[in-house]
Amino acid sequence: MSKRAKIKFAIIGCGRIAQRHAKHADHFGDLTAVCDIEFSKATELGEQYNATPYATIAELLGSDNKVDVIAICTPNGLHAEHTIRSLKEGYHVLCEKPMAINVNDCTDMIIAADKSNRRLFIVKQNRFNPPIAALKKVIDEGRLGQLLSVQLNCFWNRNDEYYNNSWKGTRDLDGGTLFTQFSHFIDLLYFLIGDVKKVSAIVSNHLHKGIIDFADQGVAIMEFYNGVQGALHFTVNSHAKNMEGSITIFGEKGTVKVGGQYLNELEYQNIADYEITDLPKGNPPNEYGQYQGSMSNHDDVYQNVVEVITGNGVISANGSEGLKTVEIIEKIYSAAENA
Repeated sequence: MSKRAKIKFAIIGCGRIAQRHAKHADHFGDLTAVCDIEFSKATELGEQYNATPYATIAELLGSDNKVDVIAICTPNGLHAEHTIRSLKEGYHVLCEKPMAINVNDCTDMIIAADKSNRRLFIVKQNRFNPPIAALKKVIDEGRLGQLLSVQLNCFWNRNDEYYNNSWKGTRDLDGGTLFTQFSHFIDLLYFLIGDVKKVSAIVSNHLHKGIIDFADQGVAIMEFYNGVQGALHFTVNSHAKNMEGSITIFGEKGTVKVGGQYLNELEYQNIADYEITDLPKGNPPNEYGQYQGSMSNHDDVYQNVVEVITGNGVISANGSEGLKTVEIIEKIYSAAENA
């Protein structure tokens, strides 16, 4: 679907991820407005796409801008406030990950969407990674039989400079490593396996003491409601660079590992009477200067938004699914606190 759909987008928060949003918003629709409290950032981004810049959310929401969808690209701890304000003013919302940093805020966002009769989309771009999409299809078709266990590895690097003079690393605006770095990975546990029933966990801060307000690594053991056993190992202490982002699923009829640094490579498969073949080449990871983030599938996200709003698609990740990611992360952190 192209710009002929004429869906009009606005972006609140003009930091690094907003650059990715702007590109696809203007491709799949029209980027007409941008907003940031650092007005120079809004002005710079607006000039690239001939979009009107605003210095405050109140100015944007109170303007006669004819916007259909607002993309929330502000710090994690502000997602709920900015989403709810936008929904109440009658806009559809596309919210970056994580949906929020606590379940109560997620619930309030869902309620606001329901009351305003507007769509709430949550960015979950790793669902579109070709090997993940293929694995989901294999599971849904029952080719792995009964699922038995799952291993999720999140081995990245975030150095001191990453957190310097930033909201990242703060309890109130960042929320934690599982929220900012690995919420996309946690989402895949729910997407592929199901809901988590019980968790035991330990977390610690080894290399970022005095720099961040929370753990920089941890391990968790999970029991899912369907009986699957799971293990998670996460860290931002991989030496010097990102190492691995992977998920391995063991079933009675097959084993599959999707790995690489960003869950972008089919590393192993052994499935009874079946083979995953002809995977399309995936997108590269998001580039942020000295480090990389998850896969840059925002094109698929925006295409889905346009298809849903024009009545030709099913939402790829809704508020309830976004809430589940936050709920699982809260369970892990809570289990660690009570260990």
